[in-house]
Amino acid sequence: MIKVTIIGNGNVASHLTDAFLKASEVSLIQIYARKLESISQLKSVTTITDSFDDILAADVYIIAVSDDAISEVSSRIPKNNGLVVHTSGSFDMHTLQCNHSKGVFYPLQSFSKDKKVNFNTIPLCLEAEYEKDMKLLEQLAFAIGKKIYRINSKQRQQLHVSAVFVNNFVNHMYKIGYDICKAYDVPFEVLQPLIAETTAKINTMAPIDAQTGPAKRNDLKTIANHLTLLNKAQQEIYNTITKSIQNG
Repeated sequence: MIKVTIIGNGNVASHLTDAFLKASEVSLIQIYARKLESISQLKSVTTITDSFDDILAADVYIIAVSDDAISEVSSRIPKNNGLVVHTSGSFDMHTLQCNHSKGVFYPLQSFSKDKKVNFNTIPLCLEAEYEKDMKLLEQLAFAIGKKIYRINSKQRQQLHVSAVFVNNFVNHMYKIGYDICKAYDVPFEVLQPLIAETTAKINTMAPIDAQTGPAKRNDLKTIANHLTLLNKAQQEIYNTITKSIQNG
């Protein structure tokens, strides 16, 4: 049984809490949050605290806080033989400022607090200083999921920026499409089958092979017409993406 303490109560912490509570190989012994009332609903299933002085000895301490807080929070964990990991995609393992063994337990997914997730479908990217700690993290990861990867800090940082392109930026494109539809009283749902088909294509082919549209065809007349329909900010984005597609 792996004894785990979670430090934090944001989206990632909340979903990991749910997953570990259901895992037979894991004992979630404690959750820390700055405001005790924010985790008061969990006091019937585990120990809760708002004081680092009361942190219990655990095998793994998972720091699931904002990136800016990782260094300070990690420095306050009492010294023992436990492994301390953070869940950030963009920060180096050595951002952890503690005397413990260090590692990373990074679930590559966009989390919303009230939307249930299935960790069996979520890549869990692991890093550790020592092989024994890596094996412990793999055991912990397999207790809740199936897609386990050994990813070092440099790889993870590149993976994180890639994720921003395929998730955050793509979602912003959806937002722009939604705005255009709304402005002309067109139901956004009309675009949803197209979105689904594009997403499905990249499961079987490289994105460059799935690319279609006026930029791919170098259809200058259609591109010029589109630009007349957009506001200035939208035109800038359209031109930038069009040039990127044309440049391959």
